[in-house]
Amino acid sequence: MSTQTAPVAKDVSTPRTGEAPRATTSVSDGRAGADQPAANRGRTSIADIVVVKVAGIAAREIPGVYDMGGGLSRSIGAVRDRVPGGRSNVGRGVKVEVGERQTAIDLDLVVEYGAPVMDVAQDVRENVVSAVERITGLEVVEVNVTVNDVRLPDDEEDSSQQNGTRVE
Repeated sequence: MSTQTAPVAKDVSTPRTGEAPRATTSVSDGRAGADQPAANRGRTSIADIVVVKVAGIAAREIPGVYDMGGGLSRSIGAVRDRVPGGRSNVGRGVKVEVGERQTAIDLDLVVEYGAPVMDVAQDVRENVVSAVERITGLEVVEVNVTVNDVRLPDDEEDSSQQNGTRVE
């Protein structure tokens, strides 16, 4: 009686020095052949933009998050949102590093004035980890949250006056 062990895959979740970042991630190595179960026939690859969008949507679901991105990206996003037919960028303020089976995520947030910043950051982190792991199957090793700004209640009045409206 002989026992066989499956080959152990090397952990290559971080790119080696000198390698270019990967645009897609292999989640399932898969094997070809009629003797394999249907679920194992072929590979599954996830593009980095998928992780960016899932993380961006999950972060925006949390109460207290007003916007995402740094000052310049928010300004460009505001212009894009005003253009007829333009779509909002759900990936604004999100940067990811994706390996073979793991991902690390950096988020830039603008928080509503009065919202407890540490609680909002913790809720964002938990929601992003849950959503990315559930939807992509990748292990999230870290979510770094940077709060770049606080939206003050007066900010809304200033922006409505700039748009030329005098009444609500």
